[in-house]
Amino acid sequence: MNWMKVSWKNLLHKPWNTTLSLVLAALGAGLVSLLLLLNHQVQEQFDRNLAGIDLVIGAPGSPLQTILSSMYHIDNPTGNIPIKEVKAFLNPRHPMIEKAVPLSLGDRFGSYRIVGTTHDFLSLYNLELKDGILWNEPLEVVAGATVAQVKGLKIGDTFQGGHGGADHESHFKIVGLLQPSGSVADQLLLTANASLWVVHEHGKEEEHNSDDESEHNHDHGHTPVFDQPLYTYEDMDVTSVLCVFKGKRAFLLMQAINDNPALQAASPAYEINRLYEMMGSGERILRLLAFVIIIVSALSIFISLYANLEERKYELALMRVMGASRSKLFLMLVFEGTLLAFAGALLGLALSHLGMSFVGQWLEDAYRYTFSAKEFLKEELWLVLGAVALGALAALFPAWRAWQTDIHETLSEG
Repeated sequence: MNWMKVSWKNLLHKPWNTTLSLVLAALGAGLVSLLLLLNHQVQEQFDRNLAGIDLVIGAPGSPLQTILSSMYHIDNPTGNIPIKEVKAFLNPRHPMIEKAVPLSLGDRFGSYRIVGTTHDFLSLYNLELKDGILWNEPLEVVAGATVAQVKGLKIGDTFQGGHGGADHESHFKIVGLLQPSGSVADQLLLTANASLWVVHEHGKEEEHNSDDESEHNHDHGHTPVFDQPLYTYEDMDVTSVLCVFKGKRAFLLMQAINDNPALQAASPAYEINRLYEMMGSGERILRLLAFVIIIVSALSIFISLYANLEERKYELALMRVMGASRSKLFLMLVFEGTLLAFAGALLGLALSHLGMSFVGQWLEDAYRYTFSAKEFLKEELWLVLGAVALGALAALFPAWRAWQTDIHETLSEG
């Protein structure tokens, strides 16, 4: 009989021992694989949305919160800043800033954020129109690919934005749809900064006139026109400004901006690296736990094979009498350990990708970022090869004992 078939039948002969070793190997490999997938895709999302932005200017508060709210749109802003405070940075003639993109945040359509900005936002993320035109007037909106798909938005559709749980009476109108970009822009509804000024001004009017129904019949269809450069509206506010520098010396601006008590400058590269460090400590603990489980699984394979060896001594001696060489017995035991580790690693990968589909869906619901369970990493191949090598290593000593089996002594004992 083929020695590989003998190995397979022997593993099936001890189902509980085999199952325990298989489960331990699957848990260790699966946890490492899941951590690899999450870490890779989270880092990929963060890196993709850096978009060459060198500095974010916002209201005083947490620099990390400023970055997460203005670039990744997964946190609330630290507040608004008067345009008069950032007028110099918004001026296209600034000697150290190549591009300054203002953002006005605060409104949503369902769970999707409405972002007031300028057309320069599209060049930051290399966005292209799929259909329609860009916004040219307040309340005109260009929809990202994901929000358009989920909400079923088409050119000409209108909707009401919500702020603080209440809908405004001002209606936004879809005038353009974006091509999918794989960036945070897929999750956004882009419009002019003035759109949010108009909406909030209407909100103030509604509150002011709420006790006087006759005065409440003002024309909400009338929209003020803001046709001057944004930096000229010094009495208005924006939430933040995304800056791209002309040269390295522009980083000197950061200290100067932070000296202004009304402003805060945050470096995306620095804050995201700090976030990686905070995430990394927890990930390292989980990865260490996973490797401990893998070592325990190898120990389980060793104990299982070694314990079975005493019961199989007579069987192995008979195989020698029937013509099996020492090397075949050796390879048979090593193959059993390798097969257990390989099957466990494959099961672990299957479980990790299944788990990724659930975790990814939860993360997508919570943060509107897309995570895929179908992506396979080259590190996972190394993980399988490492598990196989560890399984073979665990089987070496039992296999060596099988090599040393004395035919005459064993048969005489039998």
